[in-house]
Amino acid sequence: MANHSEQNDPIESTDSHHATSSTRSTDSTHPTNSTHAMSPVDETMVTLRTPAELADALPYLLGFKPEESVVLIALHGEHGRFGGRVRLGIPGREEDWPPIAEQLAQCLVGGCERRGARPDGIVAFLCAEPVGAESGRQVMERLRPLAQVIRTACGSLDVPVFEVVCISAGSFWTYCCPNKQCCPPEGVPLLRPGTSVLAAATAYAGVQVGVTAREMRARLTPWESAAAVDQEAALDAAGMAIVHRILEKDGHTGVAADTLDLARRIMARMVSAPAVSDRLEADLQDDDLLAHDEAAALILGLQDRTTRDRAAEWMEGDAGAPALRLWRALARRCVGAYAEHAAAPLSLAGWVAWSLGDTTEGQEALDMALCADPSYTFAQLLHHACTGDLDPEPIRRCLRREGTDRGVKGVQTELPLSAEPSDPVDEPVGVARRRRPARPKNGPGARATDRPNTGPQNRRHTIRRTARNDT
Repeated sequence: MANHSEQNDPIESTDSHHATSSTRSTDSTHPTNSTHAMSPVDETMVTLRTPAELADALPYLLGFKPEESVVLIALHGEHGRFGGRVRLGIPGREEDWPPIAEQLAQCLVGGCERRGARPDGIVAFLCAEPVGAESGRQVMERLRPLAQVIRTACGSLDVPVFEVVCISAGSFWTYCCPNKQCCPPEGVPLLRPGTSVLAAATAYAGVQVGVTAREMRARLTPWESAAAVDQEAALDAAGMAIVHRILEKDGHTGVAADTLDLARRIMARMVSAPAVSDRLEADLQDDDLLAHDEAAALILGLQDRTTRDRAAEWMEGDAGAPALRLWRALARRCVGAYAEHAAAPLSLAGWVAWSLGDTTEGQEALDMALCADPSYTFAQLLHHACTGDLDPEPIRRCLRREGTDRGVKGVQTELPLSAEPSDPVDEPVGVARRRRPARPKNGPGARATDRPNTGPQNRRHTIRRTARNDT
């Protein structure tokens, strides 16, 4: 799969009842729009009176700030209640815009119809930043044909587009309002973040927004620092050991058991660590809690389908959050020639995030998994379900049933009370005593080691084919 700026970016579809969206309804007429925001206690009416407030509302509707994206949001009823929404990266080639617009319109209207409410209208957003010396107004003019094909595509389904808003360089423009007093050609500056009525309502409701898709991807992207050299060397060394073990009698069973046991203990280690609120510091702490050789053993062990499926059972309750932290950390360790191995931890991260209610991160992680390995079946199936706005509960029930069939009463009961084994002989084969890795950043604290002579150049692919029985 491509990233969010390419033409085959997967469409993201979000239900109107998604946890990150606090809005309940909006008037479809321009320039006045009204919306309800749900607080934890009661329902409060919030009125969006200007196009600026409509543009300001977009991150609160999606739960994050869209980048290089086209977003369609359904409107229902005479008051224009916000409904389903879809997002797609803006294709780089203009000739791809008409078919993409048709796909977006069909996805949104079809999804709303499946939920029993055909939209009465649509509002569209085009979000893009200037390239080079380009100005925000030039971005708006460059995307004007895209706005037109979106209106045409939605109109062909008998659903009118009430407004198309372009957001670029800290300002916004509308393609549908002819009034130059409220929508001047030079654009209107966006509201200062956090100052709108909707921002106040969502803050009161406890809804957090502001993270961008780029920031979400950064938490899942492999290291590119000196520490990556040490991690790749550890993956090379662990690969030699794990292939020999798998080829032995009952070796597959032993490797699977050791992989899951190590994962449990590292998750417990993360739970025991001090809580950190900052995302970057939290990720750095998790990196410090995971040694290179431990990460290598887990990454290679998870290439096996049955081992990965058992790890997917850590999807809820007390196990969900530490499992998500571990899968993120492992995705960051799939460095260098092992980039394709990231499909497993990324798929697990996407699944757990979606299962815990964060559809946005779930879609992002599953998209990255398919970028790592477009043929990875596990990611394909989850991505289709997640972006299709399906309920993850049937998958959870299936995984719970598998655990019950093995005699496990609950996923949480598999987690250890202690983070570390009492004796180093309990460590899986190929995993040394725990040591802190260098933090993944450049500078005097980072170090590099000479890479060992690890054999044929295609050995890493042999490791993956041997360890993984997934197609």
